[in-house]
Amino acid sequence: MLQALFANSMLKTDRGGQLLILLLTTLLILVPALNLLVPQGHFLHIETYTITLLGKYLTYALLAMSVDLVWGYLGILTLGHGAFFALGGYAMGMYLMRQIGERGVYGHPELPDFMVFLDWQELPWFWQGFDMFWFACLMVVLVPAALALVFGFLSFRARVSGVYFSIMTQALTFALMLAFFRNEMGFGGNNGLTDFKDILGFSLQADTTKVSLFMASVVALILGYLTCRKVVSSRLGKVAVAIRDAEPRVRFIGYNVANFKLGIFILSAMLAGIAGALYVPQVGIINPGEFSPLNSIEIVVWVALGGRATLFGAIIGALLINYAKSWFTIELPEVWLFALGSLFVLATLFLPKGVTGWFTDLSSNKKSNRNKESIRNKNLATKENT
Repeated sequence: MLQALFANSMLKTDRGGQLLILLLTTLLILVPALNLLVPQGHFLHIETYTITLLGKYLTYALLAMSVDLVWGYLGILTLGHGAFFALGGYAMGMYLMRQIGERGVYGHPELPDFMVFLDWQELPWFWQGFDMFWFACLMVVLVPAALALVFGFLSFRARVSGVYFSIMTQALTFALMLAFFRNEMGFGGNNGLTDFKDILGFSLQADTTKVSLFMASVVALILGYLTCRKVVSSRLGKVAVAIRDAEPRVRFIGYNVANFKLGIFILSAMLAGIAGALYVPQVGIINPGEFSPLNSIEIVVWVALGGRATLFGAIIGALLINYAKSWFTIELPEVWLFALGSLFVLATLFLPKGVTGWFTDLSSNKKSNRNKESIRNKNLATKENT
């Protein structure tokens, strides 16, 4: 039935993607209905807090998929995607701060509270335009893309790869974290940006707004998956896999390897920025801690556990680990980091293809056994007839 439903789409051979799209579409319809239409106290009612938590998980899933696009299909282990995520979040946070206006603690019509507190006299030039939603959305994708363009151009032209590229991306995000911690940067320093009031004129505390943000996260994840699937199914994706498996041969054939790497790296950064922009209004804060190298390493663990080079595997890994994180941080907060490290080690040793790879192999083995059994039965039937 799934194959028939997606027969004319690029997902016709992607059973995991088919199930993912159907699941997300179901969530898009069912979750808002159970929150807004079913009264509180009913066993089918979904609390707004749960919807916000699910929305946060979905933004993490989009972030994990952006890493899988680079790591899984290009073979480039990046430890700096938390930087692109945080930059997209800061771009959206700046818009939300501009919407506060005179409702802030100090009542200044233009300057955010932290600028008034630090005795800033005027709005910095790089805050101009963030009072407009469309401009903020543009910056959500352009700022991470610009950073990825500059960093990727210099790195790929110099043929930096392997562990050296990983270390450089980690150094990049650490440097940005230190920079954003400084009050002189104009991004709220250690406290970051918070105390948001509304978005597009709708209160962020309203249930309908939170449900709308959840729905936006679902739609963004669906569109992001379709975009990534389109890329990996195209000639660009085939060349990317060839670069991952045998880069010198691809270069010898005549392909400009640096340009292929750069294009996919920029797309991945833009997806991470969109994930950050959706994360901030749902969580209600963005601070330099999002640049932490530990966050970027954790993203890699999501992808490794879910399964590299599958896209939907990265999504599954992000959802599973973040659900586990929520449980551990409530029930056993001191155990979480040890549990995360253990998950990565166990996945590397016993699930090299991730959870999705394990299920795929299990399904293939069952199918192979059924085929062997069928052939054996046919042979027995032929012998009896003769």
